[in-house]
Amino acid sequence: MHLTAPAAGRRAGARDADGMAVASFVLGLLGLLVLNVFLGPIAIALAGVALWRGTARRGRALLGLGLGVADLLVLVAAMQWSDTVSWSL
Repeated sequence: MHLTAPAAGRRAGARDADGMAVASFVLGLLGLLVLNVFLGPIAIALAGVALWRGTARRGRALLGLGLGVADLLVLVAAMQWSDTVSWSL
C-alpha cells in the first residue's frame, strides 16, 4: 500500500482555503435568492479568509466576495422599495 502526499505537497490549510473560496461563491449565489441577511456576510467573511490564506481559487473567492456584497445591496434595495425590514419573492 503506497500513501501519497495530499495535493502534490500542498498544505492542508491551502485546501481549507480553497474550500472556503468555493463555499463563499456558493453561499453568495444562494444568498441572492434566500436569507441574504445571513448568507451575504458569511460569504464575505469566507472570501476574506480564503484570500488571506492564499487560496489557489482566487477568482472564486473574489466572486464570493462580490456576491456577498451584492446580497447586502439587494437586501437594502428591497427594504427601501417595500419599506420593511425584510423582503420576499
